[in-house]
Amino acid sequence: MVGMRDVAKRAGVSLSTVSLVVNASGYVSQDMRRRVEQAMQELDYIPNELARNLYRGRTGMIGVIVPTLRHPFFATLVSALQGRLAKHDLQTLLCSTADADTGEAEYVSRLRRHMMDGIIMAAHTDHPADYWTSIGRPVVAFDRTLGDTIATVRSDHEQGGRLVAGQLIASGAHRVVMVGGPRSQFDDRGSGATTFPTVRYFQTLAEQLEAAGIRHEYVECGAVADVEGYARTVHALFDRLDEPRAEDDGTRADGIAPVDAVVGSDVVAACAVKEAFTRGLRVPRDLQIIGYDGTCLADCAGLSLTVVKQDFSTLAERLAMHIVDAVNRADGRGKTAAGAGSAGHAEAVVPAGSAGSAQPAQSSEVDIVPVSLSLGDTTRPVA
Repeated sequence: MVGMRDVAKRAGVSLSTVSLVVNASGYVSQDMRRRVEQAMQELDYIPNELARNLYRGRTGMIGVIVPTLRHPFFATLVSALQGRLAKHDLQTLLCSTADADTGEAEYVSRLRRHMMDGIIMAAHTDHPADYWTSIGRPVVAFDRTLGDTIATVRSDHEQGGRLVAGQLIASGAHRVVMVGGPRSQFDDRGSGATTFPTVRYFQTLAEQLEAAGIRHEYVECGAVADVEGYARTVHALFDRLDEPRAEDDGTRADGIAPVDAVVGSDVVAACAVKEAFTRGLRVPRDLQIIGYDGTCLADCAGLSLTVVKQDFSTLAERLAMHIVDAVNRADGRGKTAAGAGSAGHAEAVVPAGSAGSAQPAQSSEVDIVPVSLSLGDTTRPVA
């Protein structure tokens, strides 16, 4: 088996020079580096990753904690994230809290024992903020608020709410049903505080509809891992739509206008399209449907869905940059975007398409990625 000594002999350099090249540390002249790399290629030398990581004091592993991979949103995110981490020579150690017996506590234990270099936390946690800040190891949150000193990456959900509201108002919607997770998510910290930034799109949408005089309601479905619960909730909602209505003005016999728009995740929207087809409702004439996420379901639901698209590529890039920065800072080698010793803003908006062009924000910042509205066949055209 070829070792570094063989490479050193072939290249005519010292063993320490080969070590510096292999471990990408210290200064090596271009000529020396070229000779070492040529020798490695000629000898088909494969560096021992375990030895390299021990030398660096790292494992090369990042734990990614999500609630479930059954939901297309998290499957899409993890796919993009795994590719981004690989570009930084990092492997993904995946934990799906609802799909496996091993929960977040085991991953935190591994992080504390230096069996991983960092954690990207994308699942709900019942732990208080001081639990995460007390770990003292690199942690980055996705679409969660874990603590003031822990970086968060999320989509601009307020913008998403405004985009949905604008489309529904312009297309003449008069009664909107929003389908989402448990109501407890809106106030899981008490006094209106929440660790779920995603609820902001529902809150923003409700505010905009209220201002426009459009009736709306929120229908609670199960937790994100309960995919079947989404289908049951939508089915029950459509049972209400089947109630008799007069044909002259579209109202029911009791004079109450029927629901004419449904808003929810891509899973909710796909279920709504299926129910509408089954019950003979015309989409979008009788019922408009808007999804939120922009996963593969947007084009596989029987109709091309109108969706608010989250930018998975940029989200993954931002998460990778933040965790790499956090790991480097833990080793004393990292630099924050704002510079050493300067305070970051509470929130930093990251323009779409800027991935890779800007440095990661400081750990206390919220990195917000814009969303976009993609029009499909499930909403009425506007003038």
